[in-house]
Amino acid sequence: MKETKERDARLPMMASRRQFVLGTAAMMACAALPFPVFAQAGAAQQIADHFSSVSTMMGEFVQFGPRGEQTGGKFFIERPGKLRFNYERPSPMRVISDGKNVVIGNTKLKTWDLYPLNKTPLSLLLANRIDLGNQMVRDVKQEADLTTIVLGDRTIFGDSTITLMFDPKSYELRQWTITDVQKKDTSVMIFNVQNGVKFDPSVFEIPYAEVHGQRRGG
Repeated sequence: MKETKERDARLPMMASRRQFVLGTAAMMACAALPFPVFAQAGAAQQIADHFSSVSTMMGEFVQFGPRGEQTGGKFFIERPGKLRFNYERPSPMRVISDGKNVVIGNTKLKTWDLYPLNKTPLSLLLANRIDLGNQMVRDVKQEADLTTIVLGDRTIFGDSTITLMFDPKSYELRQWTITDVQKKDTSVMIFNVQNGVKFDPSVFEIPYAEVHGQRRGG
């Protein structure tokens, strides 16, 4: 059970933590970043602003875990702070953020792990605006076919980071990776994305009665 919880906790918090693809966190703080990073920050901020201006989105994803395991499913995002991952069978996992907390649930084992959203790298991904002008920026890399931005805040969630990968032309998010404190990655690649979708509030509801009932039962 302990091993299962440790594995689950690396999901999109996550997500889970190598949850949206590739990218390794730079080990230096923003103040120590070399000049080229700052030179690219303006273009990177434009991309981040475009992404954060999309208030709702949904699509499909493929997730790659720290040991190479692969799962897929559908995702739903609504700013600020709301997210849901429905994993395809046989995976029993569900990940839900309601803007305040994130839960990782196992529908088979009937277990839930609850985390404050603002203590996870997902809070950066789901913010109304991704501000690249402060010390959350660990690294910026621009290539012909990909712009990579590494974000982290050591004072909030330690050495966990989130790496965002964008198409430099369309500014669309392609994938992201969450790296946990043990330097283990959870990567997520997204596709068939639809923007501007209207969701029923129930999509992002956390079953708090089950979460707290589980704790009383334990």
